[in-house]
Amino acid sequence: MLNGLPQPKKALGVIQINERPLFPVSWLYKQEYCEYQIYLENIAGIKVKPTKQMVAGKQAHENLYQGFKKEAVPVSFDGMLLESKKVQIFSRELSVKDLGHGIYGFIDEVLMTPETFVVIDDKPGTKTYLSSINQVFGYCLAFQSVVAQDNRPVVAALRERGTDNMYWRVPFDLEAAGYITALIERIHLLLVGELEFNSSDNPNKCRACRFRERCDRLCL
Repeated sequence: MLNGLPQPKKALGVIQINERPLFPVSWLYKQEYCEYQIYLENIAGIKVKPTKQMVAGKQAHENLYQGFKKEAVPVSFDGMLLESKKVQIFSRELSVKDLGHGIYGFIDEVLMTPETFVVIDDKPGTKTYLSSINQVFGYCLAFQSVVAQDNRPVVAALRERGTDNMYWRVPFDLEAAGYITALIERIHLLLVGELEFNSSDNPNKCRACRFRERCDRLCL
C-alpha cells in the first residue's frame, strides 16, 4: 500500500518471462504524458473507450502492416541481419523482448542497411513530443539488446504516419540509452510500490485525457 493506492502483484499488460516482469514499451509514452494513466488503466483496471485518434491510429497501423505483408518475403530474423549486411531491407511490426530491462513491444519499422539500423516509430503529424521520443528510445534499447552481437549503430527516428517523412532522427547513443534506462527503472519501481505515481499538472492534458471522468487527480 502506497499513499492509499493498492499495489497488486500483477498489472494489465505486464508479462512474465523466467519470473522477470516486462511492461509494454508504449508505457513510456504514457509515462511522459501522465504516468497516473498507467495506474488507472493497468493497475486499477479502469476501462474507458479509446479516443477517435486511437482508433484511427490502430487502423492506420493495421493498413500499413497488411500492405507490407503483401510485398514481404518471409525470412528469419537472423536471415534479415545477414542479408542486411549486403543490401538495405526493412521489417514492420518487429516483435522485441528485452529481459535485461524488462520491456517488450512491436516496432513499427526497422530499416536495416549495411551501415546502420534505423528504428522507426510512426506518429500522426510532425510535432516532436518528448513522449514520442521516450517511446522510440525504448524500442531502440530493446532492439539493441536483440542485436547485441552486431556492432552497427542504432538510430532513432519518428516518421509522419503514411508517408516517408522522417521528421526527427538522432543516433541512439550511450546518453540516450542511459536516459531511457532510468525512466524504465522508474516504471518498474512504480509497479512494485516503491515510488508513487505522479499525475500531470497540465490542465490541457487533463481536458484531453480519456480518463478525466474517472480520475481523482484532475487539475482543471
